Amino acid sequence: MFQTKTQYDRGVNTFSPEGRLFQVEYAIEAIKLGTTAIGIKTNFGIVLAVEKRITSSLMESSSVEKLMEIDKNIGCAMSGLTADARTLVNHARVECQNHFFTYDEPLKVSSCVQAVCDKKIKFGHGGKDSVSRPYGVALLIAGCDKDGSAHLFHTDPSGTYIEYKAKAVGVGQEGAQSELQENYNDELTLRQAENLALNTLKQVMEEKIESENVQIASVTADNGFVIHNSDYVQDIMRRIEDSA
Repeated sequence: MFQTKTQYDRGVNTFSPEGRLFQVEYAIEAIKLGTTAIGIKTNFGIVLAVEKRITSSLMESSSVEKLMEIDKNIGCAMSGLTADARTLVNHARVECQNHFFTYDEPLKVSSCVQAVCDKKIKFGHGGKDSVSRPYGVALLIAGCDKDGSAHLFHTDPSGTYIEYKAKAVGVGQEGAQSELQENYNDELTLRQAENLALNTLKQVMEEKIESENVQIASVTADNGFVIHNSDYVQDIMRRIEDSA
């Protein structure tokens, strides 16, 4: 992808003559090595599903966090460097709490996403909030505003954010996005979205899908952000098998 190796790929804030920031592009490529994460928006809420890569039988699967709560009405799925995701999620949590204590209302999902992307774009600027490189993580941020409207945003290392109806990131994103493009429709129920999310993961994961190596969460106006347990995942897997 990057044919010319010059001094331009060493400076995090240096544009090449072609107008490219190579360090940002490298960070985006790094995300494609991360585990697959999927978000699907419906009229009833949003479903997030993630692959948990268990590389050893000695690992505790519960310690691998790919879904994180930001506020009671906002959560996210991540692909890429977990440490970078944790830093950004902690920043988003502070923004949400500051807004609630100041205005006595939850922060809008779009404002939370903008705060995260403002943090992402500060690489190489200097100062206490700056980092020396782009954050190597993509986040799927899902939430419901106080009017009940659901939103699903994708953010990348460049600080760009876009709202989607359905989105996949990570190593299996191309195959997963094609599957979502083919099977998504605006009339999906939450249960159908759960089936579609896990079925899509099943298509793109290298390992056999099990309740230990996948995780699923939902965001609704009534219940907020909820990460479901392994029994709930097994129920969805049984539904998929029955329908097949």
